[in-house]
Amino acid sequence: MMEVLYGIIDSIVLIIRYVWWLILPLFLFPIFWNLRMRYIRTRYVKSIEWLMLEVKIPKDILKTPKAMEQVFSEMAAIYSFGMKPVDIYLNGKVEPWISFEMAGHAGGVNFYIYTPSKYRNLIESAIYAQYPEAEIHQAEDYTELFGNTLPNKIYDVFGAEFGLLKESYYPIRTYQYFEEPTEERRLDPIAAISEVMSNLKEGEAIWLQTLISPTGAPSGNDWQAEGIEKINEITGKKTEKEKKKGLGGALYEWIRNLFFAPVKYPDWPALAKKEEAAVSKFLNPHEQEIVKAISNKISKFGFETVIRFVYIDRRDSFTPSNPIAVIGSFQQFGISHLNAFKPKVAAKGGWLAHFFPKYKELTEFALKKEIFQKYRERRFGAYNKTKPEKFSVLNTEELATVYHFPAIMVKAPRLRRVEAKKVGPPSGLPIE
Repeated sequence: MMEVLYGIIDSIVLIIRYVWWLILPLFLFPIFWNLRMRYIRTRYVKSIEWLMLEVKIPKDILKTPKAMEQVFSEMAAIYSFGMKPVDIYLNGKVEPWISFEMAGHAGGVNFYIYTPSKYRNLIESAIYAQYPEAEIHQAEDYTELFGNTLPNKIYDVFGAEFGLLKESYYPIRTYQYFEEPTEERRLDPIAAISEVMSNLKEGEAIWLQTLISPTGAPSGNDWQAEGIEKINEITGKKTEKEKKKGLGGALYEWIRNLFFAPVKYPDWPALAKKEEAAVSKFLNPHEQEIVKAISNKISKFGFETVIRFVYIDRRDSFTPSNPIAVIGSFQQFGISHLNAFKPKVAAKGGWLAHFFPKYKELTEFALKKEIFQKYRERRFGAYNKTKPEKFSVLNTEELATVYHFPAIMVKAPRLRRVEAKKVGPPSGLPIE
């Protein structure tokens, strides 16, 4: 028996010896291809020309976040609507993204947009259309205020990223929940984070960025298809997954019933599901609310979204309550039976930290440095779109809830607003 086994092994080794030159490239090609795609995508991303725009908001904004939803709807125009294969595989092009940012420090709260320069006109026209009295101008990058590398001997850093708790087709609580017919009872969801930023002391800063990229290739609008599948599941309709079972599923049921026929009466799950579906057409109020909420979300433009914040303070006066307040401000968007935000904070050293305290300290320092660099670079996810990643998807209504210009009822004292309205010259003014 062992001689036969040894003979088989010798035969395999002999075959590999003669054809290794043919087999090895087949194994190495996927590795080479992935490395090449990452290289050309990184090269393309580094070639993008970026600019920083500061938006000075009007003093008295009477509009609701609905106006900002229209701005985000226009941002869907940056989607390529399907790139050519030569652009993807030869030039390394990826879907573009834009960062909408808030920066709070002792001097006030500012609003910024970090964008590829070619989208400047799109952004300015979209904002002016909804906020005619706003002022937009190019500004210096505020992230250079504390230097290029943090933490250091003077300043410490805390940071986190926010992602959705459940699947992307479940919506969060949006601005429509906070609206009331009367102005006295109307709430602005951005008031909480504005208040936190307005109370910062000298040498303290909170930065918040919302990076968006329209959904599409290569993943397509899978989140919308998944939402439709969920609606069909709740309403009892036949889903696409059940349809794909087709003849194979029916054949399996027939063989199973034939095998157990001597001891068990045949049963047909497909027929039972049809009867159950006929009965389950009437949904209870809870299910009706879920179906309506999912339908509303998937009916609007969706954006792959990365929400990231960092808190910076001097080491001798670091205030943990401020980053906790930022995380707490995102809890207002949660709905228990739908969706919510969860902060993504990497583990500090893992199980090794229990045995090696120094390793925990080094790991924590590396994580703080990484989150700060991600923020400064406006990195879209961990790999900046150079490798496939799974992102949370927010639609225009949800984005307008998380990021918009504060309405008049927000009384945060240090919001940077336009104090005087600019007026153009009269139309008949002589130009000589």
